[in-house]
Amino acid sequence: MTATATRPAPPRRSHGRPRGISRKTREMWLLMLPALVPVLLFSVGPLLYGIGLAFTDARNTRNHETSFVGLENLWELLSAADFWSSFRIGMIWAVSVTALQFLAALGLALLLNENLRFRGVARVLAVVPWAMPPVVIGLMWRLVYHPDAGILNSLLGTEINWLADFSLALPAIIVVGVWTGMPQTTVVLLAGLQSIPKELYEAGEVDGASRWRRFWNITLPQLRPVIVAITSLDFVWNINQFGLVYVLTQGGPGGQTRLPMLFAYEEAFRYRFAGYASMLGLAMAIVVLAVLGLYLWRQMREAR
Repeated sequence: MTATATRPAPPRRSHGRPRGISRKTREMWLLMLPALVPVLLFSVGPLLYGIGLAFTDARNTRNHETSFVGLENLWELLSAADFWSSFRIGMIWAVSVTALQFLAALGLALLLNENLRFRGVARVLAVVPWAMPPVVIGLMWRLVYHPDAGILNSLLGTEINWLADFSLALPAIIVVGVWTGMPQTTVVLLAGLQSIPKELYEAGEVDGASRWRRFWNITLPQLRPVIVAITSLDFVWNINQFGLVYVLTQGGPGGQTRLPMLFAYEEAFRYRFAGYASMLGLAMAIVVLAVLGLYLWRQMREAR
Protein backbone atom coordinates (compact mmCIF):
# COMPACT_ATOMS: atom_id res chain seq x y z
CA MET A 1 0.00 0.00 0.00
CA THR A 2 1.49 3.23 -1.05
CA ALA A 3 0.79 6.51 0.66
CA THR A 4 0.24 9.55 -1.47
CA ALA A 5 1.73 12.77 -0.10
CA THR A 6 -0.35 15.87 -0.50
CA ARG A 7 1.43 19.10 -1.32
CA PRO A 8 0.59 21.97 0.96
CA ALA A 9 -1.43 24.75 -0.64
CA PRO A 10 0.65 27.84 -1.50
CA PRO A 11 0.05 30.85 0.74
CA ARG A 12 -2.39 33.36 -0.55
CA ARG A 13 -0.92 36.55 -1.87
CA SER A 14 -2.47 39.70 -0.64
CA HIS A 15 -3.37 41.97 -3.51
CA GLY A 16 -4.26 44.90 -1.30
CA ARG A 17 -1.96 47.52 0.14
CA PRO A 18 -0.26 46.70 3.44
CA ARG A 19 -2.00 48.21 6.39
CA GLY A 20 -0.30 50.89 8.40
CA ILE A 21 2.87 52.82 7.66
CA SER A 22 5.99 50.88 6.83
CA ARG A 23 9.10 51.20 8.95
CA LYS A 24 11.02 52.75 6.07
CA THR A 25 8.38 55.47 5.69
CA ARG A 26 8.42 56.21 9.41
CA GLU A 27 12.20 56.49 9.40
CA MET A 28 12.07 58.78 6.38
CA TRP A 29 9.64 61.17 8.06
CA LEU A 30 11.65 61.02 11.28
CA LEU A 31 14.80 62.08 9.43
CA MET A 32 12.94 64.86 7.59
CA LEU A 33 11.32 66.23 10.74
CA PRO A 34 14.26 68.44 11.93
CA ALA A 35 14.32 70.20 8.57
CA LEU A 36 10.55 70.20 8.05
CA VAL A 37 9.54 71.80 11.37
CA PRO A 38 11.49 75.09 10.85
CA VAL A 39 10.11 75.35 7.30
CA LEU A 40 6.56 74.97 8.59
CA LEU A 41 7.10 77.39 11.46
CA PHE A 42 9.05 80.13 9.70
CA SER A 43 7.93 79.83 6.05
CA VAL A 44 4.59 78.11 5.60
CA GLY A 45 3.07 79.46 8.82
CA PRO A 46 3.83 83.17 8.15
CA LEU A 47 2.82 82.71 4.51
CA LEU A 48 -0.63 81.40 5.44
CA TYR A 49 -0.98 84.09 8.11
CA GLY A 50 -0.08 86.80 5.59
CA ILE A 51 -2.60 85.46 3.07
CA GLY A 52 -5.30 85.57 5.72
CA LEU A 53 -4.23 89.05 6.79
CA ALA A 54 -4.64 90.33 3.22
CA PHE A 55 -8.43 89.98 3.50
CA THR A 56 -8.70 92.03 6.69
CA ASP A 57 -8.34 95.68 7.71
CA ALA A 58 -5.49 94.85 10.12
CA ARG A 59 -3.36 97.77 11.29
CA ASN A 60 -0.13 97.87 13.29
CA THR A 61 -1.69 99.96 16.04
CA ARG A 62 -2.98 99.32 19.52
CA ASN A 63 -6.66 98.83 20.31
CA HIS A 64 -7.61 98.21 16.70
CA GLU A 65 -10.20 95.53 16.13
CA THR A 66 -9.38 93.58 12.98
CA SER A 67 -12.33 92.65 10.81
CA PHE A 68 -12.77 90.74 7.56
CA VAL A 69 -13.12 93.03 4.52
CA GLY A 70 -12.94 90.52 1.67
CA LEU A 71 -11.48 91.93 -1.55
CA GLU A 72 -11.68 95.55 -0.46
CA ASN A 73 -7.88 95.79 -0.12
CA LEU A 74 -7.47 94.40 -3.63
CA TRP A 75 -9.83 96.94 -5.23
CA GLU A 76 -8.08 99.74 -3.35
CA LEU A 77 -4.70 98.42 -4.48
CA LEU A 78 -5.70 98.20 -8.14
CA SER A 79 -6.97 101.77 -8.07
CA ALA A 80 -3.82 103.19 -6.42
CA ALA A 81 -1.49 105.07 -8.75
CA ASP A 82 1.43 104.51 -6.34
CA PHE A 83 1.07 100.75 -6.68
CA TRP A 84 1.13 100.81 -10.48
CA SER A 85 4.14 103.14 -10.39
CA SER A 86 6.06 100.80 -8.08
CA PHE A 87 4.97 97.79 -10.15
CA ARG A 88 6.29 99.41 -13.34
CA ILE A 89 9.58 100.29 -11.64
CA GLY A 90 9.83 96.80 -10.20
CA MET A 91 9.35 95.14 -13.57
CA ILE A 92 11.92 97.44 -15.20
CA TRP A 93 14.34 96.63 -12.39
CA ALA A 94 13.74 92.86 -12.39
CA VAL A 95 13.85 92.38 -16.17
CA SER A 96 16.86 94.66 -16.67
CA VAL A 97 18.91 93.19 -13.84
CA THR A 98 18.05 89.60 -14.78
CA ALA A 99 18.92 90.10 -18.45
CA LEU A 100 22.15 92.01 -17.79
CA GLN A 101 23.17 89.54 -15.08
CA PHE A 102 22.77 86.67 -17.50
CA LEU A 103 24.74 88.33 -20.32
CA ALA A 104 27.57 89.43 -18.03
CA ALA A 105 27.67 86.09 -16.21
CA LEU A 106 27.68 84.13 -19.47
CA GLY A 107 30.65 86.10 -20.76
CA LEU A 108 32.52 85.68 -17.48
CA ALA A 109 31.69 81.96 -17.32
CA LEU A 110 32.99 81.44 -20.87
CA LEU A 111 36.18 83.27 -19.92
CA LEU A 112 36.69 81.29 -16.70
CA ASN A 113 36.08 78.04 -18.59
CA GLU A 114 39.18 78.63 -20.72
CA ASN A 115 42.65 77.43 -19.73
CA LEU A 116 43.82 80.80 -18.51
CA ARG A 117 46.69 81.58 -16.19
CA PHE A 118 45.60 82.09 -12.55
CA ARG A 119 42.17 80.76 -13.45
CA GLY A 120 41.60 79.51 -9.89
CA VAL A 121 42.29 82.95 -8.42
CA ALA A 122 39.97 84.56 -10.95
CA ARG A 123 37.18 82.15 -10.03
CA VAL A 124 37.54 83.00 -6.35
CA LEU A 125 37.51 86.76 -7.03
CA ALA A 126 34.44 86.38 -9.26
CA VAL A 127 32.31 85.13 -6.36
CA VAL A 128 33.41 87.77 -3.82
CA PRO A 129 30.23 89.88 -4.22
CA TRP A 130 28.17 86.77 -3.52
CA ALA A 131 29.72 86.49 -0.05
CA MET A 132 29.01 90.10 0.92
CA PRO A 133 25.78 91.05 2.77
CA PRO A 134 23.43 93.38 0.84
CA VAL A 135 23.80 96.09 3.50
CA VAL A 136 27.58 96.14 3.09
CA ILE A 137 27.24 96.23 -0.70
CA GLY A 138 24.77 99.09 -0.46
CA LEU A 139 27.04 101.15 1.79
CA MET A 140 30.04 100.47 -0.42
CA TRP A 141 28.23 101.60 -3.57
CA ARG A 142 26.88 104.68 -1.81
CA LEU A 143 30.52 105.67 -1.39
CA VAL A 144 31.20 104.91 -5.06
CA TYR A 145 28.28 107.13 -6.11
CA HIS A 146 28.97 109.87 -3.55
CA PRO A 147 28.65 113.27 -5.29
CA ASP A 148 31.69 114.83 -3.57
CA ALA A 149 34.08 112.04 -2.61
CA GLY A 150 32.87 109.22 -4.86
CA ILE A 151 35.27 107.20 -6.97
CA LEU A 152 33.01 107.38 -10.02
CA ASN A 153 32.87 111.18 -10.08
CA SER A 154 36.62 111.32 -9.51
CA LEU A 155 37.24 109.10 -12.54
CA LEU A 156 34.78 110.97 -14.77
CA GLY A 157 35.66 114.44 -13.48
CA THR A 158 31.99 115.20 -12.72
CA GLU A 159 29.93 116.16 -9.68
CA ILE A 160 26.77 114.15 -10.35
CA ASN A 161 24.60 113.02 -7.46
CA TRP A 162 23.85 109.64 -9.01
CA LEU A 163 21.42 108.34 -6.38
CA ALA A 164 19.47 111.62 -6.10
CA ASP A 165 19.04 112.33 -9.81
CA PHE A 166 15.54 111.50 -11.12
CA SER A 167 16.84 110.13 -14.42
CA LEU A 168 20.00 108.39 -13.16
CA ALA A 169 18.94 106.80 -9.85
CA LEU A 170 17.24 103.74 -11.36
CA PRO A 171 20.05 102.96 -13.86
CA ALA A 172 22.56 103.42 -11.03
CA ILE A 173 20.92 100.85 -8.76
CA ILE A 174 20.45 98.48 -11.73
CA VAL A 175 24.25 98.48 -12.14
CA VAL A 176 24.60 97.59 -8.46
CA GLY A 177 22.01 94.84 -8.80
CA VAL A 178 23.85 93.32 -11.75
CA TRP A 179 27.18 93.43 -9.91
CA THR A 180 25.64 91.86 -6.82
CA GLY A 181 23.78 89.00 -8.47
CA MET A 182 26.25 88.11 -11.22
CA PRO A 183 28.45 85.70 -9.18
CA GLN A 184 25.83 83.02 -8.50
CA THR A 185 24.69 83.14 -12.13
CA THR A 186 28.31 82.79 -13.22
CA VAL A 187 28.86 79.75 -10.98
CA VAL A 188 25.76 77.99 -12.30
CA LEU A 189 26.60 78.70 -15.95
CA LEU A 190 30.21 77.65 -15.44
CA ALA A 191 29.03 74.33 -14.01
CA GLY A 192 26.78 73.91 -17.03
CA LEU A 193 29.64 74.66 -19.42
CA GLN A 194 31.88 72.08 -17.77
CA SER A 195 29.18 69.41 -18.12
CA ILE A 196 29.03 69.75 -21.92
CA PRO A 197 30.87 66.81 -23.57
CA LYS A 198 34.05 67.90 -25.31
CA GLU A 199 33.33 65.45 -28.12
CA LEU A 200 30.62 67.78 -29.40
CA TYR A 201 33.11 70.63 -29.83
CA GLU A 202 35.63 68.30 -31.44
CA ALA A 203 33.01 67.08 -33.92
CA GLY A 204 32.04 70.67 -34.71
CA GLU A 205 35.66 71.63 -35.24
CA VAL A 206 36.16 68.68 -37.58
CA ASP A 207 33.12 69.80 -39.57
CA GLY A 208 34.72 73.21 -39.99
CA ALA A 209 32.36 75.14 -37.69
CA SER A 210 33.71 78.46 -36.48
CA ARG A 211 33.93 79.38 -32.80
CA TRP A 212 30.73 81.43 -33.07
CA ARG A 213 28.86 78.57 -34.79
CA ARG A 214 30.00 76.12 -32.12
CA PHE A 215 28.79 78.53 -29.43
CA TRP A 216 25.43 79.06 -31.12
CA ASN A 217 24.74 75.45 -32.14
CA ILE A 218 26.37 73.54 -29.28
CA THR A 219 26.89 75.68 -26.18
CA LEU A 220 23.54 77.49 -26.02
CA PRO A 221 21.35 74.41 -26.75
CA GLN A 222 23.26 72.37 -24.16
CA LEU A 223 22.90 75.20 -21.61
CA ARG A 224 19.17 75.71 -22.20
CA PRO A 225 17.95 73.85 -19.05
CA VAL A 226 20.52 75.69 -16.92
CA ILE A 227 19.62 79.06 -18.47
CA VAL A 228 15.90 78.53 -17.85
CA ALA A 229 16.49 77.56 -14.22
CA ILE A 230 18.91 80.34 -13.26
CA THR A 231 17.07 83.16 -15.06
CA SER A 232 13.83 82.09 -13.39
CA LEU A 233 15.46 82.15 -9.96
CA ASP A 234 17.16 85.47 -10.70
CA PHE A 235 13.85 87.05 -11.70
CA VAL A 236 12.19 85.91 -8.47
CA TRP A 237 15.11 87.18 -6.36
CA ASN A 238 15.21 90.51 -8.16
CA ILE A 239 11.48 91.26 -8.07
CA ASN A 240 11.56 90.60 -4.31
CA GLN A 241 14.64 92.74 -3.72
CA PHE A 242 14.44 95.00 -0.69
CA GLY A 243 17.56 95.39 1.45
CA LEU A 244 20.00 96.51 -1.24
CA VAL A 245 17.74 99.20 -2.72
CA TYR A 246 16.60 100.35 0.72
CA VAL A 247 20.19 101.01 1.78
CA LEU A 248 21.01 102.75 -1.50
CA THR A 249 18.04 105.07 -1.99
CA GLN A 250 15.16 104.08 0.35
CA GLY A 251 12.96 104.31 -2.73
CA GLY A 252 13.94 107.86 -3.68
CA PRO A 253 14.27 110.29 -5.20
CA GLY A 254 10.56 110.96 -5.40
CA GLY A 255 9.71 107.26 -5.58
CA GLN A 256 11.82 106.70 -8.72
CA THR A 257 13.41 103.58 -7.21
CA ARG A 258 10.52 102.43 -5.02
CA LEU A 259 10.22 98.74 -5.80
CA PRO A 260 7.03 96.84 -4.85
CA MET A 261 8.60 95.42 -1.69
CA LEU A 262 9.65 98.92 -0.62
CA PHE A 263 6.09 100.10 -1.23
CA ALA A 264 4.77 97.22 0.89
CA TYR A 265 7.27 98.04 3.64
CA GLU A 266 6.15 101.67 3.75
CA GLU A 267 2.48 100.73 3.89
CA ALA A 268 3.05 98.18 6.66
CA PHE A 269 5.56 99.93 8.92
CA ARG A 270 5.34 103.63 8.09
CA TYR A 271 1.59 103.97 7.59
CA ARG A 272 0.73 100.79 9.57
CA PHE A 273 -1.74 99.32 7.06
CA ALA A 274 -0.82 95.67 7.63
CA GLY A 275 -3.78 94.20 5.77
CA TYR A 276 -3.27 96.42 2.73
CA ALA A 277 0.46 95.62 2.63
CA SER A 278 -0.29 91.89 2.88
CA MET A 279 -2.63 92.14 -0.10
CA LEU A 280 0.15 93.88 -2.03
CA GLY A 281 2.52 91.03 -1.25
CA LEU A 282 -0.10 88.46 -2.26
CA ALA A 283 -0.79 90.29 -5.52
CA MET A 284 2.92 90.42 -6.35
CA ALA A 285 3.30 86.71 -5.61
CA ILE A 286 0.47 85.93 -8.05
CA VAL A 287 2.00 88.18 -10.72
CA VAL A 288 5.44 86.57 -10.31
CA LEU A 289 3.96 83.06 -10.55
CA ALA A 290 2.01 84.06 -13.67
CA VAL A 291 5.07 85.60 -15.37
CA LEU A 292 7.25 82.61 -14.47
CA GLY A 293 4.58 80.17 -15.64
CA LEU A 294 4.34 81.90 -19.02
CA TYR A 295 8.13 82.06 -19.35
CA LEU A 296 8.63 78.38 -18.47
CA TRP A 297 5.78 77.35 -20.78
CA ARG A 298 7.36 79.17 -23.71
CA GLN A 299 10.78 77.69 -22.97
CA MET A 300 9.40 74.17 -22.74
CA ARG A 301 7.43 74.68 -25.95
CA GLU A 302 10.54 75.84 -27.79
CA ALA A 303 12.53 72.90 -26.39
CA ARG A 304 9.99 70.47 -27.88
